Amino acid sequence: MARRVWPAALVVALLAAAGPLHAELFFDARVVGVADGDTIDVVRELEGGGKERLRIRLSGIDAPEKGQPWGRRAREALSKRAFGKEVRINAVATDRYGRTVGEVYADDVCVACELLREGHVWVFRRYTDDRVLLGLEAEARAARRGLWSLPEQERIPPWEWRGASTRSEVRPAVDLAPETDFVCGGKRFCREMRSCAEARFHLERCGLTRLDGDGDGTPCETLCGGS
Repeated sequence: MARRVWPAALVVALLAAAGPLHAELFFDARVVGVADGDTIDVVRELEGGGKERLRIRLSGIDAPEKGQPWGRRAREALSKRAFGKEVRINAVATDRYGRTVGEVYADDVCVACELLREGHVWVFRRYTDDRVLLGLEAEARAARRGLWSLPEQERIPPWEWRGASTRSEVRPAVDLAPETDFVCGGKRFCREMRSCAEARFHLERCGLTRLDGDGDGTPCETLCGGS
């Protein structure tokens, strides 16, 4: 099968069809560093002279973390596509760490789209439900490309991995019993939970966001009810 590429014009058109467009702020820059599978460092020329270094978080995707299965390969894949190249960036937001969040195009190709198509990253569902991106992830999953070739127990979404690694900093649920025998890491699905308290423990303490599929703050609604 011939390899597909995703020209910038086509991707923009598809994104427009899928939902409201972000405010656009396009600029060109050179990629001088790759932090991980979804974050790059760039330098751009300023209109008044001089240069500016920026950290760019690729919009719509979330890559495996360092130390997580496929984390190194995701970083290598992004580096291969972007490092040392002149890229065009559509800045769409600024995240809580002060990084620019943007759509990145290298060689007239949507970088995030290709990383999804090759199976190196997830769609970051907390921030987008874009049908184009979800379709590319589903295609890679069906073909078992990239991280989708890993055993299921190693395919942990990065947001769950981060939540588990920082669970000691997460505020406990107000209705959680003061003493429990619950432990993070042993369970991942609502069907494995014995009670609402256990489900809340895994959501609040372990960052297991998959238990709150509709994002209303209530996990496992068959156990805990819902709004």
